[in-house]
Amino acid sequence: MAQGTRPMLVGAGRLDEALVFGRSRRARGDGPLAAVAGAFALAQLLLVGPSMGLGWDEVVYVSQVAADAPAAFFSAPRARGVSLLVWPVASWSSSTTLLRFHLAVLSGLGLYLALRAWRGLFAARVLAGAGALFATLWVTLFYGPQAMPNLWVAYGALLCVGCFLRARADRLDKRPLWGVLAGAALMAWMRPTDAVWVTLPLLALVVQARHRRLAGALALGLAAGGIPWVIEAYVSFGGLRERLNEASRIQGDLGWNLAVDDQLRALVGSALCRPCDLATPHPAYYAWWFVLPLLAACGLAVAVRFGRTTRTLLPLACATTAAFPYLFLIGYAAPRFLLPAYLLLALPVADALRHLVTAPNGRLRPAAAAVVAFGLAGHLAVQYVVLDRIVDRTDSARGDWARSAAELHRLGVRPPCLLTGHHAIPVAHYTGCGSGAIGGHNANISRAGILRTARGVPVGALSVPGREPPRYASDWELHRLAGLVVRIAPAPGADDTA
Repeated sequence: MAQGTRPMLVGAGRLDEALVFGRSRRARGDGPLAAVAGAFALAQLLLVGPSMGLGWDEVVYVSQVAADAPAAFFSAPRARGVSLLVWPVASWSSSTTLLRFHLAVLSGLGLYLALRAWRGLFAARVLAGAGALFATLWVTLFYGPQAMPNLWVAYGALLCVGCFLRARADRLDKRPLWGVLAGAALMAWMRPTDAVWVTLPLLALVVQARHRRLAGALALGLAAGGIPWVIEAYVSFGGLRERLNEASRIQGDLGWNLAVDDQLRALVGSALCRPCDLATPHPAYYAWWFVLPLLAACGLAVAVRFGRTTRTLLPLACATTAAFPYLFLIGYAAPRFLLPAYLLLALPVADALRHLVTAPNGRLRPAAAAVVAFGLAGHLAVQYVVLDRIVDRTDSARGDWARSAAELHRLGVRPPCLLTGHHAIPVAHYTGCGSGAIGGHNANISRAGILRTARGVPVGALSVPGREPPRYASDWELHRLAGLVVRIAPAPGADDTA
């Protein structure tokens, strides 16, 4: 009776030594995690570069909080989390370089904090290895400094699942509950539907175990991140069902769609494969994709053998539910969609690799270590080749948008102004104009509205060379841009002076 509750729980628990020993041991485990996170942030700036222009989706998110550009149309599937993420910089500066530095540093910090939530659940070397495996994927490096939601869903998922396991192991420790809440809220702020898919195994467990505090933390986190999205559904889309239906329509009508082959083809460096009519790449580009689940299964077998099944099985289950809609319910592919699954899988994969190269007495297995090292070296080489390719291609495309904007300025299309047509959203942002569309996923204006606007400010209709322009712009003055043509409406008042 003289013993306190906490020592009894520690003595009876099944957490690793790093949870049982003091703070000094945990502090020593932070060094490798910080090194991996710092190297990840630095690698983004060196390999992707801070000068890359904003992409189409980034323009939408950044323009919502930018002080010097009109907000682009915000479609139903999107959530406001990314806009909040970039607000500290984008609200007062138009510097893309500064924004890239901001996001690279934040993504490095996010990786560190997400991995740190797992101290004691896995050895420090396993956590550092998992972080390194994830951080060296081309898709992780490419999207680290970009204003996109998927990497942050991944961080929220890892934080939420790690703290969930901690809270489940010690019901009297309230600190992990805050981590569960924060991780769930982060996911829901970024992509509410993804947050639901990721947390399905967690919700099933809390219902089965009747863990009220844990259920409350998880529900409160999902609500904190998701309620603004629900409120916006009623304010701007006519209701939650209407927003979900519109989001499904924009994404190609969600339903049974086998997209596994699309995701495989996109691994060659396609940011968006829609329609995914690329040729199947050489096996060198996607071999790691098939090795990944095998190593994860090996990690689960190791966990079962050593009596720590739950802490490996749960991230595997959450990775599966996170990946399911993007592999089987959507008719196109983007590699970034699977970032949450990759990060959750990295833990059992790193644990499996450690087991393969280390003997039970702790000594290195030279032959196994050589094979693993050779495989990892080839894997890293492929990741770098794909990253270099997509960075070059992206820089070129976004450079064309910037050059088009400069030419539009020379032609007199300056803010306030309006651009419509092909690639109107990104080119308009680079030009400082508003963007409009009379049809498609981003419809936000009518033909009459465009013509009415043209009476007061410069208006341009963008199109691909050789394509017929919209009827309302058929007699506007034609000019050639970088990969585009623009028809510019007569200057306001021109008819009066003729």
